[in-house]
Amino acid sequence: MLARRSLLLTWVMLTSGVQSWRPCTDLLPLDLLARSLPHPGHAPPPQLQMVQSKGSRGLRLVGTVATTLTFPASQIFSNCDYFPAEFSLVATFKIQRLRPKRNEYIFSMVEEASDSLLLGLRVSGNRLDFLPAAHGVGRRSQLSFKDVRLDDNRWHTVVLAVTGLYATLTVDCGLSLELKQVQPFPSALSTRGSSFFIGSRRSLRGRFTGLLRQLVLLPGSDATPRLCPTSDPSLAELSIPPVLKSPALQPEQHGPVYPYEAEARVTVGEPPPCSGAEEGQLWFNAQRKGLFICEGLSWRTLLQHQQRLDYVEDHQDLYTSSETFDVEVFSIPSEGLFLAAANRDSRPGSGIYKWRNGSFQLYQNISTQEARAWKHFTVGEQFFLVVANSGEAEPELSVIYRWNKRRRRFLRHQTLETHAALDWEAFHIDDHSFLVVANHRRDSNHNIQSVIYRWDAETKMFEVNQTLSTSGAYDWEFFSVGPYHFLVVANTFDGQTTSVSSTVYVWLEGYFQTFQSIPTVGATDWETFQIDGRFFLVVANSQKVSNRGPNLYSLNSTVYELNRLTQTFIRFQDILTHSAVDWEFFTIGEEKFLVVANSHDGSSYSLNSVVYRWQGYEGFIPVHSLPTFGCRDWEYFSIDEGSFLVYSSATSRLSKVFKLRTY
Repeated sequence: MLARRSLLLTWVMLTSGVQSWRPCTDLLPLDLLARSLPHPGHAPPPQLQMVQSKGSRGLRLVGTVATTLTFPASQIFSNCDYFPAEFSLVATFKIQRLRPKRNEYIFSMVEEASDSLLLGLRVSGNRLDFLPAAHGVGRRSQLSFKDVRLDDNRWHTVVLAVTGLYATLTVDCGLSLELKQVQPFPSALSTRGSSFFIGSRRSLRGRFTGLLRQLVLLPGSDATPRLCPTSDPSLAELSIPPVLKSPALQPEQHGPVYPYEAEARVTVGEPPPCSGAEEGQLWFNAQRKGLFICEGLSWRTLLQHQQRLDYVEDHQDLYTSSETFDVEVFSIPSEGLFLAAANRDSRPGSGIYKWRNGSFQLYQNISTQEARAWKHFTVGEQFFLVVANSGEAEPELSVIYRWNKRRRRFLRHQTLETHAALDWEAFHIDDHSFLVVANHRRDSNHNIQSVIYRWDAETKMFEVNQTLSTSGAYDWEFFSVGPYHFLVVANTFDGQTTSVSSTVYVWLEGYFQTFQSIPTVGATDWETFQIDGRFFLVVANSQKVSNRGPNLYSLNSTVYELNRLTQTFIRFQDILTHSAVDWEFFTIGEEKFLVVANSHDGSSYSLNSVVYRWQGYEGFIPVHSLPTFGCRDWEYFSIDEGSFLVYSSATSRLSKVFKLRTY
């Protein structure tokens, strides 16, 4: 009834003979905060900061200018000059504890010429004050909601609904508090010549020192039913300025941006959680000297000290139960970092080591038969290890082990028949999980089938998916280029010679088909990597063996680059190696490296394995020579304690861990 009376009065005062009536403003939510901000593309004032707190962004006023956020009332009261008699105000803010007797304005509406306060909303230590103009020139009333603690450094959303004599306050969608005014809100409060001031009363005194996220005027109705209930009542939204909802820092953002500030965590251990609640939060890693921002799912690097490799130092002598053909480094969330060693002897088998107090310590023994390689992989949320057993027992069985969360051990999951297996590769294509085994020979026949297995979601087992003809297969490597998926096999020996081609396969129509054959010489390993959008493959050529002439162990291993024009891998660089059996690619800061496992030169197993650094046009150049003995495999890993290389020895029980010192 009061609404109709006030609207009728407004119509009488503004019209004489006009046949249609319009309210003074739209009856839709009016975003007062957004209207006070610069237009998109315009630079924000230096007195305005965007601040991230508790996962949400707000604006804070700084500096000595009190009128940073202001606009004339005529912008929203376009049809007449009268404030609505019934309305609600929605404000979302966060403010720290205020001193006693201190008041701060969330907003005010001031008559410019006389500096008279027409309307205001302010917060103090234990109350919220609504300040409407009273009847009579220069008079003002005050309505105080007491015992409302809003200065607790938490986000709060308040809804103040005004109708005639009554004002109702709802905080965070809780129980409403209703107060009766001495006299009703003016039914014809003139806004002519007035302006809105957001976060102030047109002066530094009483300026809002907290964060303001939302300030909305809803003419004609109570906004509470539009906001409540909600899953996050302290951040209930009616209308939020777009600048506070868009990602805080965008890589492709152009034009002016708001000065940005966020809560930061400083750690030296594992990264803190990064989810929707932490979006926009900063994390400073003191040990890595890096600054990161949470994008809602993962941490993105903002600033980081670019480390450079200085030198390599001996870190740990890792004694295994017998000679080690392969090491696999992997991590299990909430458990830690592990290393699986593929040991020659079946008793006690192969060891699983866990990183504890800065070194690898024995964690579990698994019975294996002349293990040649381990591969860690996941299927969904399950963690697996598969071993390539190469013993002479019939039938030859390689085993898949699954991590048991309750027992915190790897337990046998499935056995697969293999033939002198030397390697496993695991990969995913279109949400399907695959394994491929490198079957080296069957009896004396090296020209046999290697097998691709596919995970069956119903049986929870791997089933044969495809077989591929290989010649003394030693290694598989999976990689993707854009939407295309590839497998490359290292063929070592065809029964006559090691000068055999290795094959690159491409995934087409649900199967791998031949893509390219590359001449290799006793190939034992492929490593794939990318540098500045360029795709590379490097092969480890181990030895040249034929029926004619002596065996050669010192020969070139070759880096190939994918030529997008010819759609083939072409020779990029030859590197002299000595019975190379493994390559490992890694990065330190912005530098790219390759390390080769030199195992034998024809007379000795005591050789230097070499670290090469990427030099652009020059390719890879040697920068470090590391003494190794019977080196069989390299693995790189990086943790908060630093970056490391570990190598396994196929001729000794001693494997070694090196620490990469940086500056």
